[in-house]
Amino acid sequence: MSVDADFQIRVRHIDHVTLVVRDLRASRQFYVGLLGMTEVPRPAFSFDGAWFQAGATLIHLISEHDQSGPAGYPAEVLIKSGRNHHFAFEVDDAYAAAEALKAKGIPLIDDAKLRPDGAVQVFLVDPDQHVIELCTSPRR
Repeated sequence: MSVDADFQIRVRHIDHVTLVVRDLRASRQFYVGLLGMTEVPRPAFSFDGAWFQAGATLIHLISEHDQSGPAGYPAEVLIKSGRNHHFAFEVDDAYAAAEALKAKGIPLIDDAKLRPDGAVQVFLVDPDQHVIELCTSPRR
């Protein structure tokens, strides 16, 4: 295969993140009910799933089945932390998000904390133990 030496790939943004889940209803409650995403139409695939809009990014959920990967947090990773596999959603106020989660009895991996660059981040898990970060950009 020949590649043009002048060609350069330029990523514009993350289009979607795909997660395999065990319980689509519990995941829908987490992403829509707790995090406030909007469920959007999904093509008529031959397997169950759901799509949610998270700003400019889509979250694609696939119900675990015999031809999918396993649902949930990778088994080989025993410690769940913000310094491990995760993805992040920007929110208006990560401190307020952390307080709201705690008030609902949602356990946090790491409570809201200030990063050295001024951003604020808080970590939790979804129903399948995927680590999720909610973050607020540094104030400028």
